[in-house]
Amino acid sequence: MTKPLRLVFMGTPEISAVCLKELLTEEFDIAGVYTQPDRPKNRGMKLLPSPVKTLALENGLPVFQPESFRQPETVEQLRALRPDVVAVVAYGRILPQAVLDIPRLGCVNIHTSLLPAYRGPAPYQWAVLDGKTETGVTAMYLSLGMDEGDIIDAVKTPIYPEETAGQLLERLSVLGAELLRKTLLRLAQGPVPGTPQDGALATYAPMLDKSMAPIDFSKPARRVCDQVRGLHPWPVATAVIGGTSFKIHAARPVDAPQKAAPGTVLGLTKTGLVVACGEGAVEIRTLQAQGGKAMPAPDYFRGHSLPQP
Repeated sequence: MTKPLRLVFMGTPEISAVCLKELLTEEFDIAGVYTQPDRPKNRGMKLLPSPVKTLALENGLPVFQPESFRQPETVEQLRALRPDVVAVVAYGRILPQAVLDIPRLGCVNIHTSLLPAYRGPAPYQWAVLDGKTETGVTAMYLSLGMDEGDIIDAVKTPIYPEETAGQLLERLSVLGAELLRKTLLRLAQGPVPGTPQDGALATYAPMLDKSMAPIDFSKPARRVCDQVRGLHPWPVATAVIGGTSFKIHAARPVDAPQKAAPGTVLGLTKTGLVVACGEGAVEIRTLQAQGGKAMPAPDYFRGHSLPQP
């Protein structure tokens, strides 16, 4: 009888937990789960475990939370687990060569883009920000270079016109989990060759930050809406309308009812606030004033005066 594939799983956020949960449906020998140390969160700043740690403990799996792999004893601890393969999904830690060399079948990573496009920490967000209509998930072997390893397999999916980065991630999590499970089942039968990436086609997806949030209405309406979608649920696009600062949670491009300077409020419809852009207009459907809750724009302006052109 063939021994089950012995693996170590490394991951931290919700997408990682979705992938680990999928692996639990197979007869893999999960020797250990690595995740980032508990971090202070929410208003009380209580130390909270990662989604991966919570799931691992619920299923009786050993959990390891090193700050890094710089210490030789941390590397030796992993070596002692004798993994055939290390599966990595959004772990949030750089793995040195000493770690990459441990598993006999390599370290397999799930990346939320179609590599070599969008290497880096925010791949699916940048695909939305750039207005792409297709993306996917890639299974690859980890190397020392950022997302530069050989590709094992990939799955494509469309990006829907009004889909936010957060909504896209939910779908990519499911696709990535299925791809990881299938890849590990292939590896259970023996080594699987990878295909080198074409570095000339590589693009980079840097981390998002709050400086990207303010909307420039001089851009075309479609680009403004891509910004709103790509920055949701974090850091969320912002706009000053009628002297009030808002977070913009949802918007869609519409035909401009009249020519006006970018940023001019053109009116309120049953579904949103229409604002002029460099090309066309956007209908802001959901917004949030400082200190308030996110709500449909028409609901907000029932209780507040509408900015005048």
